Parts: sequence; C-alpha cells; structure tokens
Amino acid sequence: MTLDIADRAFFTLLGPSGCGKTTLLRLIAGFEDLTAGEIALFGQPIAGLPPDRRPVNTVFQNYALFPHMTVAQNVEFGLRMKGVPEPQRRARAVRMLEMVHLADLAGRLPAELSGGQQQRVALARALAPGPRVLLLDEPLSALDLKLRQAMRVELKAIQEETGITFVFVTHDQEEALSMSDSIAVMSAGRIQQVGTPREIYEAPVNRFVADFIGETNLVPAEVERVECGTARVVLPGGTALACPAAPGVGPGAHHVSIRPERVTLSPAGELAATVERVVYLGSDLQLMTRLADGAPFAVRLQNAARVAVPAPGAAVRLHLEEGAVRLLAD
Repeated sequence: MTLDIADRAFFTLLGPSGCGKTTLLRLIAGFEDLTAGEIALFGQPIAGLPPDRRPVNTVFQNYALFPHMTVAQNVEFGLRMKGVPEPQRRARAVRMLEMVHLADLAGRLPAELSGGQQQRVALARALAPGPRVLLLDEPLSALDLKLRQAMRVELKAIQEETGITFVFVTHDQEEALSMSDSIAVMSAGRIQQVGTPREIYEAPVNRFVADFIGETNLVPAEVERVECGTARVVLPGGTALACPAAPGVGPGAHHVSIRPERVTLSPAGELAATVERVVYLGSDLQLMTRLADGAPFAVRLQNAARVAVPAPGAAVRLHLEEGAVRLLAD
C-alpha cells in the first residue's frame, strides 16, 4: 500500500478484524520490522529507528498502565525516561491531566479508576512527551456505548487543541465517521478507498466500501452505458435511471448502492416492494421489504407522528431520492 497522512490530521484506519490495520500501526510505531518499502515522517525515513527513537507514541487497546504507579506517575513516566527534570515533568503531567479532566485524581492508582478514566490516563501519558504523531489502537473498544460516544467528542477536541497528528485504528464505522478528517478503508491487507467521511459514505468506490460503511442496499443493475462519470442503469422491475458511477465501471452487470435513509414511500415510487417487517429503533423506523424480484431491501424512516407506517404484507412503492443511487465497482 501507498499512503499519505496529512500533518495535524485525525486520520483513521478502518476495516474488519484481520484486515491489517493494527499491523500497519505497529509498523509506524516500530513494533514490527519492515520487510520492504519505506515509512517516512516529514520526509525523514524512520523504518530503521527503534521505537523509543521515533517521535511517535501509542495508546493501546488495553491501556497498559503501570498498576503500582499513581495517575500522575504514569503520566510522568515517558518524560522521566527522557531525562526531563522533575519540576518540568510534574508541570507537564498536571497540564495533561487537566486536558483530560482528571487533575483531581492524580494521586489515585489505576485500579481505583473506571475504564473511561483509565483510557484518559493512557491518553495523557502518551501526549505528555509531545509526540509528533499519536497512534491509537482501538482505545475505545472496552468502553460502554455512552462513554464511547462521549470520548469521541473529547478525543477530537484534544487532537484539535494539541495539533498532533492522530492515527486511529477502529472497526467501528460510527467512530470513524464522527471523528476523522480522513479515513482509509482497508480489506485483506489493501486500502480500498481514502477520503473524507462524507466522501467515503456518499461516494463509495466498490461493493466492499459501500457495504462496510453504514447500512446500504446492494441492488443488481444492468449498465447500458457510462459517460463522463454518469451511468444509465436498469434496476429490477425495469426502472431505468441515471446515476453517478464509481471510476472504472463499464457496461454490463453490476450493483448499485442505495442507502435506506435516502428512500421514501410514495405511490409514484420507482420500485415495487412488499413489507415483511417493521423494526422500531426509537428515532427511526426500519422497514424490511422485499422487491418484486425477491431481493431484500431496507428502508429507514424518521419516527414522526406524520409518518404512516404500513403493516407487514402491505404492497408499497419506494421512491429513490435524487442522488440516492450510486453505481459501484465490484
């Protein structure tokens, strides 16, 4: 793979377990040896440097705090290893703990902290030496949902405040979309697409990216022609329409991506379907339908009093909003 990460960016490596994202992170950190290629930081090769000589730090999934040290001593540890005098390192530790809102817990041991507090101590310890790049290996995976959501906001705020480049590894699409400036979607050791969260979600280049990022309907389509990035496709049931096409797609049998939230119910809808199940999701309602050719198709409606919800077994017409359909590469 070839990858450029911008300075001061929140960059996320996103993909399923086993796709290679943590291996790539470990290569940047120096915990794995490079067998070919090069890793450069601001133009300077670093592949030959041991981990402690690289201007990067890592926040691990299990936090790896020293249990016999207090919170403050954990945060000071990297500075002490670098020979920073005690007054300076104590002042720096206080500053880092204030940044993660833990200054009043400086004297506690890790065992006396919650999971979220331990995560923030690990983050403060990694930031204290002032690395040029901070590597984060799924640091939120052990937290409960509410705490994960709160920590996403804090992590992004800390990255913007410090101006340090964050390289974040996760398999959670919502984490990636909510925090990142740029995302690299990975599969089987290869990068499938790099872009902003909106680009990755709205304009996936292939079936893997479309299916992995969020929820989508992958519908078979016959492509009649492609001109200047726009394709003429025929959907099941004979509906023909024009839609944006991913690069490199030509005439023939392919798939289009249609996000469930970009579909509404309308008597004049382009697709005929039968409702099989209605799932209540609080703020949303999910309709599990089946198209005339038997293919499953999900529709997501906002839960509002004005929304008329069809009963299971009802025949409906599905209207595709403008820009809802995108032709994908296989």
